[in-house]
Amino acid sequence: MRKRIIGTNTPSPAEAGADWLPLEQVAAVEVTSEETSHPIEGALLGDAEAGWRAALPGEQTVRLVFDDSQQLSRVRLLFVEREVERSQEFVLRWSPDGGQTFREVVRQQWNFSPHGSTREAEDYRVELNGVTQLELKIVPDRSGGDARASLAQLRLA
Repeated sequence: MRKRIIGTNTPSPAEAGADWLPLEQVAAVEVTSEETSHPIEGALLGDAEAGWRAALPGEQTVRLVFDDSQQLSRVRLLFVEREVERSQEFVLRWSPDGGQTFREVVRQQWNFSPHGSTREAEDYRVELNGVTQLELKIVPDRSGGDARASLAQLRLA
């Protein structure tokens, strides 16, 4: 019989086997706005509870501009909204030519409710070769309200 001792610090199934890109070493990031207490680094590098939050309401863009083209096999996104009931839409797209053209990976809508659905976790298996830019556009409130976009975590492998 095979036996393994596992501790309480074992990676979650979402983390297991992931060889996440060190984004701080391979890309620059561009954002349309950010709250000072929730900079984009919180979603790309840090703990998922801190995350990024836009300083302004309305559609927001988070764009990764890679130093060298990348091959991506996995994209993980985590959105958390505990305060405002809203219907969000995001579009994830990539460019093979420095932002001249973009190809859509996914377009997703999600309804947040403080008394129910407060987390949206997406884990996409992809086969993207020659990625020079990856762009996430977020419409935080499809009804046009003044909600601000946020992103708890973005990981790439």
